[in-house]
Amino acid sequence: MKKMKNKVGIALIFLLIVSICFPSNACARDPRIKDILITNDMENVFLYARLVNGFKPEMELAILAGIPTVFTMSIEVYEERTPLWDKKIASREIKRTIKYDNLKKTFGVSTNKAEPEIFPDLESAQKAMSDFNGVAAIPMSSLRKGTRYYVMIKIKMDKVRLPLSLEHVFVFVSLWDFETSWYRQKFTY
Repeated sequence: MKKMKNKVGIALIFLLIVSICFPSNACARDPRIKDILITNDMENVFLYARLVNGFKPEMELAILAGIPTVFTMSIEVYEERTPLWDKKIASREIKRTIKYDNLKKTFGVSTNKAEPEIFPDLESAQKAMSDFNGVAAIPMSSLRKGTRYYVMIKIKMDKVRLPLSLEHVFVFVSLWDFETSWYRQKFTY
């Protein structure tokens, strides 16, 4: 009995060391937002951010099959007051869509249903989908000098709607829905 407890103890210690030294790829591959920057010009406050680990292999296959994929960035701007009573002063959504044109062998990336920008390969189209650069978060006229603010952002993958006959073929589509956590970035005017 004592030998068995020792073996179980050694096995648990081994598993603990392995899990610490070699973390799971699932944890490392969770979508998240990085490189958040807030800046402004005379008219607007701009947000710069990048989505990392937003594309899973199953998503890439679906995109190559011609299924449009939509990322939605939610932006909320708050005025700091007391911790419990911050005031939301603005919110907006940025929808970015990627779609593969099988005839032309190109990828189109559009923002808020504008004319798509065309890319020759999936890698550059994914970069365009993931980089949210120079997004106008709020007009400067809505802010007061000397006041502290913060921006809350998150990105989610919109659920893909397929015709019923294709839903059975592309069962994996439901597996790649995701939503990042809310990220907060402070700024002062």
